[in-house]
Amino acid sequence: MSKQTEAQGSTMPNPADMAKTYAEVAQHASRIINQFMEKNAKGGMDAPTDEMGIAKAFMDLSARLMANPYKLAQTQMEMMRDYFSLWQGSMMKMMGVHTPSPVAAPAKGDKRFKDEEWEQNFLFDYVKQSYLIAARHIHDTVSSAEGLDNSTQQKVNFFTRQYIDALSPSNFALTNPEVFRETVKSHGQNLIKGLNNLLHDISEDGQLRIRMTDTSAFELGKNVATTPGKVVFQNELFQLIQYDPATPEQFKKPLLIIPPWINKYYVLDLRDKNSMIKWATDQGHTTFIISWVNPDERMAKTAFEDYLLKGTLEAVTQVCAQTGCDSINTAAYCIGGTLSMTTLAYMAAKKDKRVASATFFTTMLDFSEPGEMSVFLDEGTIEGLEKKMSKRGFLEGSEMAGTFNMLRANDLIWSFVVNNYLMGKDPFPFDLLYWNSDSTRMPAAMHSFYLRNMYLANKLKEPGGIELGGVKIDISKVKIPCYFISTIEDHIAPWKSTYMGARLPTGKTKFVLGGSGHIAGIVNPPAANKYGFWINDATDGNLPESPEDFLAGATQQAGSWWTHWQDWVTSLPGGDAKVKARKPEDGPLKVLEPAPGSYVKFRLDAQKP
Repeated sequence: MSKQTEAQGSTMPNPADMAKTYAEVAQHASRIINQFMEKNAKGGMDAPTDEMGIAKAFMDLSARLMANPYKLAQTQMEMMRDYFSLWQGSMMKMMGVHTPSPVAAPAKGDKRFKDEEWEQNFLFDYVKQSYLIAARHIHDTVSSAEGLDNSTQQKVNFFTRQYIDALSPSNFALTNPEVFRETVKSHGQNLIKGLNNLLHDISEDGQLRIRMTDTSAFELGKNVATTPGKVVFQNELFQLIQYDPATPEQFKKPLLIIPPWINKYYVLDLRDKNSMIKWATDQGHTTFIISWVNPDERMAKTAFEDYLLKGTLEAVTQVCAQTGCDSINTAAYCIGGTLSMTTLAYMAAKKDKRVASATFFTTMLDFSEPGEMSVFLDEGTIEGLEKKMSKRGFLEGSEMAGTFNMLRANDLIWSFVVNNYLMGKDPFPFDLLYWNSDSTRMPAAMHSFYLRNMYLANKLKEPGGIELGGVKIDISKVKIPCYFISTIEDHIAPWKSTYMGARLPTGKTKFVLGGSGHIAGIVNPPAANKYGFWINDATDGNLPESPEDFLAGATQQAGSWWTHWQDWVTSLPGGDAKVKARKPEDGPLKVLEPAPGSYVKFRLDAQKP
């Protein structure tokens, strides 16, 4: 037992105080359960369904495992052998004989077991290793099951991992040393505060929405989304923001940024030090960005085609009108990039040459390998989503956010369960998590089209596979210079999938592989000097056939890809030409309001106290 544990043991409260404390905890727990049951009773309980086919997948798994009892018995024997080794090592460690090598150790970077007691205290070490042994054998058994089709295998792998993560001893008060110490120290007040936090996080409809940050610490336009600018155009789909110049001269070709409508645009404008919008403006770009509306039931029939015609295409028209330019540069993020490329293919068919170059952040065009997102994107799941959307006219933002959070459950779910409900702490103010919690909805018609035609049928990569605005979309007709930046740890848009999509346009294409993940790898300012990136210039704009070939011939560069992109875009024909700085109020479009505008300020949780 460590000195820290011994010190805590000397301050143990008397049994009567502990009994009183836990009686109070029990009363609070009973209150929460009763309120939850009352809310659900009033609204009616929905019959359980299996739209995602999870139950069927695990029934198939069970049948396959039982079909090979010898292999299952062998796995059980191996697990028992590991447990015997653990028991022997733990007893020796308790008696102080020596410290044996662990039978199971957490992966590097696993934050769940960072507290020193997980290693120093033989009891917590035993609990930790016992969990890791079980997790390893369960995972290996499931992932090596024979005879399952690919879809079923992905489901059982994914949801087995969710089950394993949920049962981590770090998620329970008595088996988490940090929570245990705090409970003794505060006489259980952390658990009472945690229950109050839990009560606060249960919404009016009975759903648990875990707070990841203190949303009251932020205000749009005050300490996030602060780059000065003006809204110069709006329609029912978006507001167009033009940012104030930061240099006496600006590049002649303006830059239009197209963010995803799954999230709000200000992930690119969180703070001055990591704002890509501010950085681009400081480099001399006349920077515009689309701020998408947060839809309600009135937009139920708004289609993907509307986002093209009334969204990106209209934004290009307005940027050209505001600046007097006949061609512009575009940059687009995630699904915004999917829409952007679709728009470029539409423009190519119309002989519209108003876009001179296009940049794509973590953008999927070929959806043949969508990674773990495929777990949520089979026919049954999409049908279930469509039923929900038909009742409301949209997909609720929290449902989309919950799906993304499950892809990194330990970081984005369970760490907050421990902090908020077991430790009884308030969430820490963090701008990125404030943005992450600022959910947006998806119009029913648009989202159904996107899921079915892109993810499920993968029609976008096929010439003429989809038709929008009377035009058969063919990405191979896009011949302008394109720059693709993806990230090596992306769990939403896997880089190997984005790489395959980058080979679809037929102009000179630059592909860059950044470090880190979907957000941190993109929001990576040069001043931070983090992550680095990989480039492969051997083929001069013609990408190698496979992502493996690209990486094999790539060289790693230090720092941020932002400066590499700046060199690329200004090296294009006419890319370094400059004009006098353009102020939003000097253009022909009317200034409607200051940035960040009113569309972005609508929060779905604004009514919750």
